[in-house]
Amino acid sequence: MADTILGISAYYHDSAAALVLRGKPVAAAQEERFSRIKHDAAFPSRAVAYVLEEAGLSMEDIDAVAFYEKPYIKFERLLETYHAFAPRGLKSFLESVPVWIKEKLFQKTILKNELKSLGAIKPPPILFPEHHLSHAASAFYPSPFDDAAILTIDGVGEWATTTIGFGEHDRIQVVRKLEFPHSLGLLYSSFTEWCGFRVNSGEYKLMGLAPYGRLDSGKTRDIRRKILDDMVDLRADGSFLLNMDFFDFATGLTMCNRSRWLDLFDIPRRVPETDPSSDIMDMARAIQDVTEEIVIRLARTTSRTTGKKNLVMAGGAALNCVANGKLLKEELFERIWIQPASGDAGGALGAALAAWHIGYGKKRAVVHIRDDMAGAYLGPEFCERDVLRVAERYDAPFKRYDDRAVLSKDVAGLIAQGKVVGWFQGRMEYGPRALGNRSILADPRNPDMQKKLNISIKMREGFRPFAPSVMEEYAADYFDLSVSSPYMLLVAPVVGHRCRPLPEENDALGLYERLYHQRSDIPSVTHVDYTARVQTVSRDTNPRFWDLLHAFKQLTGYGMLVNTSFNVRGEPIVCSPEDAYSCFMRTGMDYLVMENLLFDKTLQPEPDDRLLSIKIIHND
Repeated sequence: MADTILGISAYYHDSAAALVLRGKPVAAAQEERFSRIKHDAAFPSRAVAYVLEEAGLSMEDIDAVAFYEKPYIKFERLLETYHAFAPRGLKSFLESVPVWIKEKLFQKTILKNELKSLGAIKPPPILFPEHHLSHAASAFYPSPFDDAAILTIDGVGEWATTTIGFGEHDRIQVVRKLEFPHSLGLLYSSFTEWCGFRVNSGEYKLMGLAPYGRLDSGKTRDIRRKILDDMVDLRADGSFLLNMDFFDFATGLTMCNRSRWLDLFDIPRRVPETDPSSDIMDMARAIQDVTEEIVIRLARTTSRTTGKKNLVMAGGAALNCVANGKLLKEELFERIWIQPASGDAGGALGAALAAWHIGYGKKRAVVHIRDDMAGAYLGPEFCERDVLRVAERYDAPFKRYDDRAVLSKDVAGLIAQGKVVGWFQGRMEYGPRALGNRSILADPRNPDMQKKLNISIKMREGFRPFAPSVMEEYAADYFDLSVSSPYMLLVAPVVGHRCRPLPEENDALGLYERLYHQRSDIPSVTHVDYTARVQTVSRDTNPRFWDLLHAFKQLTGYGMLVNTSFNVRGEPIVCSPEDAYSCFMRTGMDYLVMENLLFDKTLQPEPDDRLLSIKIIHND
């Protein structure tokens, strides 16, 4: 009886492992958190070792392994695409096909060998659900719905780039799909590249830059018109065709045909690490606007086609929280649930769930009121003894608290004084967002905090916004948000706390002049368009984080904190106490809390070579 299924995603980007026990997720993590290589694509050997350890199992206890896509069909797409575009893409063909033949075409054998190296004397059966089925399963089965429409959107799986379907009880049915090369994810990534960010990691930067563009300006309207007239043939149902004369991703080594883009837009490609020009900001705004329109049209078609009242979403494009917020406002569905690990990492969990329910025909258990993701806290947890070992190794002084309520009160006081605190508690989050267990926290009322966090802590572009974590019961006091947002996947307008109108000449001001104009009394989490990417925190799901927010509210009247991921630019979110202490010591953070121990930066010894030797990458 296949009670224990190991899900794996690997060999493209953001590889991960997930363990499903009798249909329930018990552990999941990305390989990058252990290898410390951001977006690590290697076989997730460390993540597999972790999920097995978390469940107290060995490879011999695994009944089946599910890989998140079908390699043969993906290879078929590669060959057919090169054939269709020939003789274009010869250089890319000569580079990629030998790698496929050597490393990926025989993926089943490679996977078996990897599993043997992890202790599988006789590797268990390996199942290969389709890529978008893995996404669909990751969205539907852990959701709080027994019956829901399913929308998946990403770059590309085997052939599919978008699917519409529905889930009922244990069954998933795909009813419509859009296929490569016509891809919303790849369209957005092409603009990501042109705007000077790295593909597969910089898309969220493009989303953060978009509000600086002027939606009503002639330039933005002109760019949007050119996208829809020349690049994208958009239909009323949300389906579309890309004009491949403008794109090289099918057979080339870049996303864009640079000469055609320059001829069409007359906007030079942004040089990475330079300040975005007003034209680049307008371009970001235009493609974000087009993306939102496509997503909403697809959702309307999903509603009309399936007739379902609930919607679940996954795929990399489901991480576009601005589009998600706009979709919510359309009220096409009664409830929407989005998989917190919507990207390829979440495919590991979806593959395992698809294997359990579809491959082995297992019934779905009782659906939980919230969901089955345990708040996305599915990663490793460390005890106080683990923290003490790190303190001993680096001779790091600390203050230990026996009463967690006192700890929360003291930390709230430090944050209210303008201090920045690293917060390391409980199980690590699964997915790209820090949700209060591997977080850097600060005071949202401080008008200088956005700049301080970007420059002195995160070491990243100064224009990027920060998200608020707010007590669930008080979210409506600050944001135009009528639903919970536990996974920081919805953007909502700030309401009730706005102050100071925009200057009359606002659109003519430079990027940073607009950014540093105070728009609300929670300026560090209010973006230039008066919105915020909101995480609502439930006392049931994360009592320790909720207690800290509650302590801050009692002290200041605000049940909210700035919450950004515990890492610096170019590095994955911290996983272990040593990762956290290293990051703390190499940045401008003032305090670090790990479990019940508080570390004061002013009392720490000078970092030694073991900490300073950790490489910080500045080109991501």
